[in-house]
Amino acid sequence: MRGEYSLLNTVPAVVRARGFRLYTQDGRRLIDLWLNGGAAILGHTPPNLLRELKNTASRGLYAPLPHFSEGRFIKALSKLFPGRSFKIFAAPYAHLTSLYKTGIAGLWRPFTNPVSPFTISEEDDDRHTFFIPVLPGIQHWNENLPLGLCVVVAAKENHLCELPIGDTLSPLLLSTATRGLYDILASPERANPAFSRLAKIMQTDDFKKRWRREGIYLYPKERPENDAWAALFRQFFDAGFLLPPNQNQPLILPGELSDGEEAKLAAVLSGK
Repeated sequence: MRGEYSLLNTVPAVVRARGFRLYTQDGRRLIDLWLNGGAAILGHTPPNLLRELKNTASRGLYAPLPHFSEGRFIKALSKLFPGRSFKIFAAPYAHLTSLYKTGIAGLWRPFTNPVSPFTISEEDDDRHTFFIPVLPGIQHWNENLPLGLCVVVAAKENHLCELPIGDTLSPLLLSTATRGLYDILASPERANPAFSRLAKIMQTDDFKKRWRREGIYLYPKERPENDAWAALFRQFFDAGFLLPPNQNQPLILPGELSDGEEAKLAAVLSGK
């Protein structure tokens, strides 16, 4: 893997993923704090999503053919973002990437606000014209934007006229993404993981000097240089955790941890 995700080349081959844990070819077990940038926000084996994936694949619906799954996906998006308009793309084209880099388009992540885990804040609404949500499903990344299925959300439909015509996507992608949307809507408790030891650590001045917290997401207080992030990536890996492979994506608290895993994560977040 090249470029912004090249740190993944330093990780042994992953042979299995279960929930929020990864199992490597050399026998390691890692707690996944990257979660594919948020595409695995509910873990790697959410049963409903896997069932939908299996059922759709069994019908051979891989090709980007017209299918009612697009209408179902738009309906699910409307439940998450009522009153908004949408366009769907297979990849973030150059103009959209430019809009993101200049701040006109912003990423939206569920569970950022523990009180209102599915709302766009008024402050973000004022700051951005478009939103690109990070959703559960089959996604990859290009310059920190979703690749494979890229949704653009706008408050007004006429704003979307500035963008190219959307793409026809594979029902395999759309049906699993639809299931993922309903799954996160049914999981508001994900915004408040019950980790008492971590909660205590995250109240300390030392933690607050190093990290900024938004719901289940942790961002470095100051953006590290590549070498510094690579060193931190290795430190977490040696402790049994997978960090995001670049510093532009947040560390995501998992949905579950054993007492021992929580104690290790508290220690490594404290720099111990």
